[in-house]
Amino acid sequence: MRVTVIGAGYVGLVTSGCFADVGNDVVCIDTDPKKIERLTHGKIPLREPGLDAIVARNSTAGRLKFSTSYQEAVAHASVIFIAVGTPSSEDGSADLSGVLSCAHALGEKIVRDTLVVIKSTVPVGTNDQVLAALQKELHQRDTNVQVRTASNPEFLKEGAAVDDFMRPDRIIVGVNDAAAADILRALYLPFNRNRDRLFIMDVRSAEFTKYAANAMLALRISFMNEMADMADRLGVDIEEVRHGIGADPRIGPHFLYAGMGFGGSCFPKDLRALVRLADSIGEPALLLRSSLQVNERQRGILFEKIKAFFGGNVQGKTIALWGLAFKANTDDMREAPSIMLVDLLTRFGARVRAYDPAAINNARQIFKTTQGITFTASAREACEDADVLAVVTEWLEFRSPDFEWLAATLTHKALFDGRNLYNPAFVRASGLQYFGVGRGQSN
Repeated sequence: MRVTVIGAGYVGLVTSGCFADVGNDVVCIDTDPKKIERLTHGKIPLREPGLDAIVARNSTAGRLKFSTSYQEAVAHASVIFIAVGTPSSEDGSADLSGVLSCAHALGEKIVRDTLVVIKSTVPVGTNDQVLAALQKELHQRDTNVQVRTASNPEFLKEGAAVDDFMRPDRIIVGVNDAAAADILRALYLPFNRNRDRLFIMDVRSAEFTKYAANAMLALRISFMNEMADMADRLGVDIEEVRHGIGADPRIGPHFLYAGMGFGGSCFPKDLRALVRLADSIGEPALLLRSSLQVNERQRGILFEKIKAFFGGNVQGKTIALWGLAFKANTDDMREAPSIMLVDLLTRFGARVRAYDPAAINNARQIFKTTQGITFTASAREACEDADVLAVVTEWLEFRSPDFEWLAATLTHKALFDGRNLYNPAFVRASGLQYFGVGRGQSN
């Protein structure tokens, strides 16, 4: 098929590359000419395992092209995906200006019957707004072109997005008519051959499914973080509890990890948008609000542990920080727990020596006005001249460090494990004091 994808961000690039990789002819457009120029020369503006190879392979084969032209977008294909960002507005609601701008721009150019598919994460009712915008532009042009819309929310985990797209656990499609369903069923057939993963439903249900899925996962994380706080006070190891409850098939093991709270581009933004949507229809959304409150508190948990370790005063202390990205295998700093930790440490007079395998450049932009933080070229270098170590991101290279070396290097011989990566007894046997999240030791 001939497919156009609008938006060369995270979702748009993965969607474009993966559709092209199964033989489709894809044009990906973006309004940022510098980004398009870099992509045309094979330079990927984000870190995602496997994405650079898939983009390079299909660009070379001629199946994937990049452009800034809406004229080219509508001339290329009759199936157009909108995959632009929907950031949070000041009140927490989803900012749909990018999505609606795409709709108006497409409506001004479309010259044949077209299916416009919304892949961006959008609140219930957005497809109706997009269809209205398209039809308004078409009406002003006095054309008989027929346009329809569909919802196809993405379920991509950063750090595993290419694999998630190529081998999905479900494909959600929301349509208003059988013809749109047939088009999307054919387009997704290469990803749906082993077993039927395609769920076809009405548009509004598909829009809501995305938010409900992210809300459920966020709730699980917040629940475990609340249990972890109790575990510390009760002398309970939350990791043992996690294994115990995760073995129950009604619960399962996923998203039961206590830590420093959730971050990234999806969970915080989508949960806030869902709360605002609940406000608009008069629903209290008590669980959703509580999850956000727990998460906000959890962002400061490691700082509180470090401050307590130093008797309530971190002034003049040097903290080694391993990990800045909100999760491993990405350079994404959006709402990363490290941001609050660095802000609190430096605000109260501590120095931070930070290392991350991928996110240093993005972190430099975020902390460019922050006094007291330096960036190092390696994990070991971060620990030199440091008093204690705080682990914030679960990168593979942090999983099995030389604890004896750390004990010999860190002045105060203490490790603060914000991801519960390590065995407390083993760490302590190496000569370090260990403080995790919910590991049964409240300081």
